[in-house]
Amino acid sequence: MPEQNHSYANMLKVLDACAEKLGVCWDDYVPLRYPERELTVSIPVEMDDGHVKVFTGYRVQHSSVRGPCKGGLRYSSDVDLDEVRTLAALMTWKCAVVNIPYGGAKGGVQCDPTKLSSQELMRITRRYTAMILPLIGPEKDIPAPDVNTNAQIMGWIMDTYSAFKGFTVPGVVTGKPVEIGGSLGREDATGRGVLFTINQIALKKGIDLNKASFAVQGFGKVGEAIARLLYQEGYRVVAISDISGGIYKEDGLDILDLSNYVKKNPSHLIEGYKAEGISSLANQELLTLGVDILVPSARENQITEDNAGDIKAKIIVEAANGPTTPEADQILNEKGITVVPDILSNAGGVVVSYLEWVQNIQYLMWDEKKVNSFLQEIMERSFQEVWEFHEQNKVPMREAAYMLALDRTIKARKIRGNFP
Repeated sequence: MPEQNHSYANMLKVLDACAEKLGVCWDDYVPLRYPERELTVSIPVEMDDGHVKVFTGYRVQHSSVRGPCKGGLRYSSDVDLDEVRTLAALMTWKCAVVNIPYGGAKGGVQCDPTKLSSQELMRITRRYTAMILPLIGPEKDIPAPDVNTNAQIMGWIMDTYSAFKGFTVPGVVTGKPVEIGGSLGREDATGRGVLFTINQIALKKGIDLNKASFAVQGFGKVGEAIARLLYQEGYRVVAISDISGGIYKEDGLDILDLSNYVKKNPSHLIEGYKAEGISSLANQELLTLGVDILVPSARENQITEDNAGDIKAKIIVEAANGPTTPEADQILNEKGITVVPDILSNAGGVVVSYLEWVQNIQYLMWDEKKVNSFLQEIMERSFQEVWEFHEQNKVPMREAAYMLALDRTIKARKIRGNFP
């Protein structure tokens, strides 16, 4: 049962507490504690050496109450059903918070992409797509890139799905290359959404961002985009880390130079980067730096009850999914640290995925300025709605976001008359 799984159990703790504070009837929200549909598939693939290897894949649809399911696909050696289930639920709440007509889904394949050739990745992707074919489609469930997946992989999914259908179906995935129906602005969408969120929370808290200091944990697709966009705004990013370690510079890192180094580094990590005035630090050290704004952009469960008491940042803006455990949340609240939750702050990716899907199903192509304008409008409106819930109900922002999302989803169930 989902309650027995650690990551999903963490999500349920938050959900149950918010449902109680919202005063909703158990019967109205209990179906939302359970995923609608879970699929585990075996993926036999012929490797480059001629041997056949079987990989395990997952696709979970948490809720379709508010519209087609939407969620990324990650390739990782440690992905499991509990993780995918949890992320699918987070997508339900994320879509509801920003009020786009989607429900939540997520997918994953147990594999290590760094040890696979491009041809092996393609074969895994095509076979996985064929195995989950009954679940996906523009009107049912739309995958997107996530950890260790990219536009090329979305292109393979689209091509495989289209081959089965007999005609081109660009709306089956988002985050694909622009040449086959992808949206301008999608690549930096999550990072840009985080930037808009940072601007809004700084206004509410009276922080001058031109004088503020930032630390960004993670330098992958999202973390790099956030750090780069902050740097381009003229803001001071003093620390960056990834799985290879971290770097620190009091008067600010040159993020463009660091990005260029990482792109050229065979490992695509910051290890080995050198510049004047830089000192090294451990990944966990970055989390406890005395900065104004901390942006965790790596993986789940990075801020826990073990290190939350040492956090010195004034504000945490979550760019990763689930970086803070419920126990850590309580400690941070007691310390007076404002946490802008993931289901609000990192929703920029799904917002622009929605805009890409709209363009696909209507055969439109918008310029990047229009896409970014829509993104800013939706993120700023959503922030304001969560902030009002936060102030009116006198609850932390995470609870406010969940309460808003839960309220919208329950109302949708009642309007539709979903059984029972």
